[in-house]
Amino acid sequence: MRCAECKGKGLCGLERCPIMSRFYAQVPVRPSDHYQGSAPSVFVGSYGYPKVAGGPLMIDDGDHPPDWVARGLQIDDIVGLRARTIRGAGEAKGLSGSLQEIALSSLPLDVEVRFVKPVAFDLRFDGTIAPVGLTGAIRKMDVLGNARVDRAVDRATSDTDLSATDACEILNASGTDVYRITQLLTAGLLGRKRRVVPTRWAITAVDDTVSKQLTKKIARYPPLGGIEVFSASLYGNHIVCLLVPGDWKFEMIEVWGKQSLWGDGSETIARDGEGLTKSGYSPLAGAYYSARLAVAEYLESIRRSARVLVLRNVTSEYWAPLGTWVVREATRNAMRGPKTPCATLNEGIDLASRLIGFSRWRPYSRLIPELTTQKTLFDF
Repeated sequence: MRCAECKGKGLCGLERCPIMSRFYAQVPVRPSDHYQGSAPSVFVGSYGYPKVAGGPLMIDDGDHPPDWVARGLQIDDIVGLRARTIRGAGEAKGLSGSLQEIALSSLPLDVEVRFVKPVAFDLRFDGTIAPVGLTGAIRKMDVLGNARVDRAVDRATSDTDLSATDACEILNASGTDVYRITQLLTAGLLGRKRRVVPTRWAITAVDDTVSKQLTKKIARYPPLGGIEVFSASLYGNHIVCLLVPGDWKFEMIEVWGKQSLWGDGSETIARDGEGLTKSGYSPLAGAYYSARLAVAEYLESIRRSARVLVLRNVTSEYWAPLGTWVVREATRNAMRGPKTPCATLNEGIDLASRLIGFSRWRPYSRLIPELTTQKTLFDF
């Protein structure tokens, strides 16, 4: 099993991933069995589902990746910040009331938590969620203060006849970002049959649900006026987006370099794509849905449809996996940045290859051969 597919899950059978082992250097930890301070978000694990453990994420800082990017934090800074973050672990069902209050609040609430024993350093990295450094089993937890709830959030969470899919669409249309929607879904505040949802599942579910709703709207819009290319880089993740006039189609190609985190000493290239619908879970995991969401947000904002190719080149600069939010924000940065118009498809393909740094991705694409050989109504 290639490292790029495993991402430290232990599929090779080793007790500890050789790549991940370098992240387990101990950090200074006060062996405290008590915490009082800010809890900006909640976290629910997936192990043993449906009997899962959950609790607040506790640190006197934010848990909002766009803010990290805006503040100019580097990978070292984010890893250091997350290494100091405490993940409270208790029976999620028993703590659901407190978790919901934290998730509902538009401003971080303070909590007072007593742990069964002093918190332990357990820095874990994952391809989907942001790392967390400290873990403590909760003995008792009190939420201090009252939640301040936005009007749109209050309406969506109060309506128990509203499906989770419709709630995600309404919240997104109201300007509630996907990070907040993920928290609400995790805490069991959305849908008709409400239950806490593991955070890693909620992240991908929200990206998938919101982007699907956007693509349904995009399918009714007129095509893009011309071929456009966008690009951006974030933490060693280089993103290039090629947009071609036409009905909605999406393809993503990931390239992990030889010296990259999951490169396994050799270059790894993987792809996935879709038309108006998609079946099955993407082999590119959460990154696929995060990139699709960012492009769909752009097309919805300009009221146009397009066929989209997203290239992701992961270099050795990305030395610690920070979660799929990196792909989401990198692609958003690309779509917010300047666009380069191209007169022909070949010109767009050549530009995309130059921006990503190579053209070895082309044999893996199924969208490009379709675009070069198949005529559509937009060609007449």
